[in-house]
Amino acid sequence: MIKAARMGWHETIRKMQPFHWPAFTEAPAQVRRASLAHAEFPAIEAVLESRRGVCRAPLVGGLLGGALTGCGGSGDAGTSGEVNKEPPATLQAWQPTGSLVTRRSNPTATLLRDGGVLVTGGNSSNGNGPVPQSSAEMYGPVHGTWSATGNMTVARGRHTATLLSDGKVLVAGGLNGSSGFYQRSSELYDPASGTWSASGSLNMARSNYAATLLSDGTVLAARGTASDGAYLSSAELYDPAKGIWVVTGALNTGRAYTTITPLGGRILVAGGYRGNNFYLSSAELYDPLTRTWSATGNLTTGRGYTTATQLTNGKVLVAGGYNGSTGQQFSAELYDPASGAWAITGSLGQARSDHTATLLANGTVPVAGGYDIGFLSSGELYRP
Repeated sequence: MIKAARMGWHETIRKMQPFHWPAFTEAPAQVRRASLAHAEFPAIEAVLESRRGVCRAPLVGGLLGGALTGCGGSGDAGTSGEVNKEPPATLQAWQPTGSLVTRRSNPTATLLRDGGVLVTGGNSSNGNGPVPQSSAEMYGPVHGTWSATGNMTVARGRHTATLLSDGKVLVAGGLNGSSGFYQRSSELYDPASGTWSASGSLNMARSNYAATLLSDGTVLAARGTASDGAYLSSAELYDPAKGIWVVTGALNTGRAYTTITPLGGRILVAGGYRGNNFYLSSAELYDPLTRTWSATGNLTTGRGYTTATQLTNGKVLVAGGYNGSTGQQFSAELYDPASGAWAITGSLGQARSDHTATLLANGTVPVAGGYDIGFLSSGELYRP
């Protein structure tokens, strides 16, 4: 178990089942993973963010009525997930839950209005490398089982999935094929019929990007990687009423593998990777009213593959991540939207990147899994 004596972090989560994280085939060599297809890991992802329409690629877990669950992932075999039915504040052990219909890595997972979870796409394997999936499936938390639903019109991984105001799910972009094939296409899932329909295409094919639902019902897609290897600064908006994407203001700095966090009326993007082993400390704010980005205070440490979680006091906790000079990070910091400044907070007990973080109803933040020298099965809890 982790001994987290540093301020703010506490040992509350016992060692979990072996943790396997999806491959980052376009990541720099220091954090690149072999692409596998195991589906057993207790990933914790911010479903409170899912309820706000936030989706990162890959999004791999959630909080279901007080239970923490993980789905998909990468490893050597299997399709199982796990769920903990104890109250999150006293999380101590993990129990098996139903297995996915199809083993996959780099999928998305979206919490629907009825409490079910929609998992889409990702990569499986035919023994000769990753194979993009068009399949989708639903998790029913009452019985803890998975069932197939309608297939997407395009196979893809490293895409995004965003719950819209009308209850449908927008899937866009991503990769189709191990050698590239960046996607512009988007499509809509209707939970009532279990079917997909094509929608308008992105103006720029992109993968490893982020998307979030805005208060006016539109969807902001920002940054990512392009087919030519460029790190994108472009952003665009999806209009559900018209089914089209329109270009909006570009970020000041192109980046991928960053965070995206709604802050009331604005959107915070922080850190990320720029290429050539350069990890960014810069952060930017998007204003939906002016459709422009503006610089805000820099992180104290440049990092990518990190998490950003808005706390109940309005501040944003960024924890762990990866820096090309110093590797996986112990450090954590807080962003104050009122001042636009970052301040160091208690460090993690275990340096980690590619992990997950969740805001619980009691205001604490459990962090789970990730990667350091190897794949991590540990977890720890941040108390503001």
